[in-house]
Amino acid sequence: MSVYTAPSQIAERQLAYFAGKRIVIAGEAEDQFPKQLQQHAESVTVFTSHYGYHQQMQRIGVDSQFGIEFNNANDANLLLLYWPKAKSEAQYLLDMMLSKLAPETEVIVVGENRSGVKSIEKMFAHFGPMTKYDSARRCSFYAGVSQTPPQHFNVDSYFKSYPVELEGVSLQVQSLPGVFSHGEFDLGTKLLLANLPKLKGKVLDFGCGAGIIGAAMALKNPNIELEMCDVSAFAVESSKRTLEANGIKGKVFATDVYSQASTDYQFIISNPPFHSGLDTSYSATETLLKDAPKHLTNNGKLLIVANSFLKYPPIINNAFGNCDTVNKTNKFAIYHATK
Repeated sequence: MSVYTAPSQIAERQLAYFAGKRIVIAGEAEDQFPKQLQQHAESVTVFTSHYGYHQQMQRIGVDSQFGIEFNNANDANLLLLYWPKAKSEAQYLLDMMLSKLAPETEVIVVGENRSGVKSIEKMFAHFGPMTKYDSARRCSFYAGVSQTPPQHFNVDSYFKSYPVELEGVSLQVQSLPGVFSHGEFDLGTKLLLANLPKLKGKVLDFGCGAGIIGAAMALKNPNIELEMCDVSAFAVESSKRTLEANGIKGKVFATDVYSQASTDYQFIISNPPFHSGLDTSYSATETLLKDAPKHLTNNGKLLIVANSFLKYPPIINNAFGNCDTVNKTNKFAIYHATK
């Protein structure tokens, strides 16, 4: 049984494509296939917006860049793009990466068929030829050449801006593709904000996304010391822009669960994610809940919103010795615990 994801397995079938190349890998890469590629390529660089994956690559000795824009220091001549789940993110990555790479750069795209990877044929058309070369494990392998890359790339043009009104609080949200709530205000967040107590002290918005929760908390409680964190570089940049657009001060940082977080929060507030790529994953949220007491002061409080069907109360109760359901609809529940 391969330890690689299905897109990496189909790339592994075509190792000859990568021999002697200066490769940059971008997109929804989730395994250690870049380490194997090092044995075949002249160089391998991973560009990722996922902080945990960035740390993992560094630990295994693979050159890795974390951020929203690639710095082509190695003069890469082959792009291996793992197709992301959001089409808008695929377009962003393609435009951004190709603008940093020289004309005639080879481009390999791999992805699960259910993710909409076939869209690459139309999306790539004005850059050059793109052909499907292989398919296996419900994945496709495309190969092409970037003959006419974009002349310029301006990240500002990819931000969506939209207003949010909530109980007397009005804010402007800035969001990049691939960020939760990109261009919309979700109902879970709305319910969470409607059930927040009066906040004070140091408050963490965990999994901040586009920054709606953190910004709304700071506007309603202007004296809090606001911190916001996310595993995604796109989310971190979106939240920074949202704070700036609303004249709010706060610290926004990238972290893999609590890896870069403090241990003295009075409140941890979250609408935690439960998707990893195309699949459902609860591991990050379970760690968020289990380890929350280590990052709270005495009498510090955790408050989260989650889909009602998720079995989070027992995990919270195990960690804190208490768990209250503050509010519940047919879709969402608000849970509260005190250290």
